[in-house]
Amino acid sequence: MANPTPRMRGTGSPAGRTMTAAARAAAKRAGRLEGPERGARREEEIPSGRTLLIEPPATGWEDPPEPAPVESCEEEPEESTPPRRAGRRLLTAALCAVLVAGLVVAAVLGWRYREGQRAEQARGEALAAARKAAPVVLSYDYRHLDRDFARARALLTGRFREQYGRTTKTVVAPTAKKYHGVVTASVATPAEGGAPAASVVSAAPDKAVVLLFVNQVTESTRVSGPRLDLNRVRMALARTSDGWKVSGIDAL
Repeated sequence: MANPTPRMRGTGSPAGRTMTAAARAAAKRAGRLEGPERGARREEEIPSGRTLLIEPPATGWEDPPEPAPVESCEEEPEESTPPRRAGRRLLTAALCAVLVAGLVVAAVLGWRYREGQRAEQARGEALAAARKAAPVVLSYDYRHLDRDFARARALLTGRFREQYGRTTKTVVAPTAKKYHGVVTASVATPAEGGAPAASVVSAAPDKAVVLLFVNQVTESTRVSGPRLDLNRVRMALARTSDGWKVSGIDAL
């Protein structure tokens, strides 16, 4: 009877088991190495973006122009001024406006005050000049007409001076010489005494109008005795470099 071959538990002998374990380990290592290679192959298989190949020109490449800034459609908010600074600016502007207005008002008031003072001074000066001029301009004596007319012309100005010279030469002088005329004028005074009857109608720094009550006593061969005429005379005066002069006389 043949002896049966003895069987052992497991897959084989200890040497066979050792080879099987080694083969498994090698297979695992092979799997690990195969993983990265497949990943690389997959990356190579993924198509990349299109690439255009452009041949360079014969003159070479030029630097491309810088891109123009793109304007944004959205409006940038303006930098807001701090409230305190804005308030100070408004206050400063208001103070400047008030100061300018005050200076203008002060200048106008000062000018009016000076003009008022000058006008008031003109009233007194023109009134005194009118009282002095009336008896000289409205009087004459046939015995010394040239002297009387010369004294009168010295107190006149402007066109009235020329008109007075023509009238006295062509009308007054011949009549006075023919009839021996003598006219004596004086500014009327109140019966109870006081200032002569003259007052300022209007006055400005350089001109004035004065109303006078003038008494004229006329003597000539044409009348039997002296004749008294009570006249109201409006006299215009103007300031000149030589003082106040008569620029016109109207009998009212």
